Amino acid sequence: MPASSPVPVLSSSSCMGESETKRQQILTGASAVFAEHGYEGASMSAIARQAAVSKGTLYNYFANKADLFAAFVEQRCREKLPVALAPVREDSPPRETLTAVARAMVRLITQPESLMLYRIIVSEAPRFPQLGAIFWENGPRVGIATLANWIREQEARGTLATEDPVFAAEQFFALCQTRIAHLRRFNLSPENSEADEEKVIHAAVKVFMAAYGTPSAP
Repeated sequence: MPASSPVPVLSSSSCMGESETKRQQILTGASAVFAEHGYEGASMSAIARQAAVSKGTLYNYFANKADLFAAFVEQRCREKLPVALAPVREDSPPRETLTAVARAMVRLITQPESLMLYRIIVSEAPRFPQLGAIFWENGPRVGIATLANWIREQEARGTLATEDPVFAAEQFFALCQTRIAHLRRFNLSPENSEADEEKVIHAAVKVFMAAYGTPSAP
């Protein structure tokens, strides 16, 4: 009798790759549905259709809509925040570091996807408080903690002096949200986006250094 053909066996790495691809496919579909319908208006059925998967497959990856939204927010923050906060890992003078962070943050928070997330959180948080908690834990809290740690390092070097590094980090990020971010969140456009962007960036650094910079700061 002829020998039977060997049955192909998928490796675990291949299965994991396919699983991650499918998960990403679902998250991409969810992004489109959340953007169009908000959180409450987005249904798991609509997300399954947009992602071109069955509802059974969808529920294999995410137990419910809150779980899916949390994964969506976590992924976006994990992709975007490290890039925006990368300057704090470089050994540059405080003004240079803060300028780079401010520029990255202004551009990040005014991206269409960031604006979409912000609007969803603000509009839906009163009815779904967990949405605010999910966003805060994965986004602002991580950014504030990262910048606060950098501020502590600068205090040890004698270039900055604050009473509360965490509060100082919160203030800096608030300064980065003036004018441009507020207008964009209301679907309004600044008259001169490029000039306003540079103004916001350099003013944020100037105000922060005036409040917390020491005479020895470069």
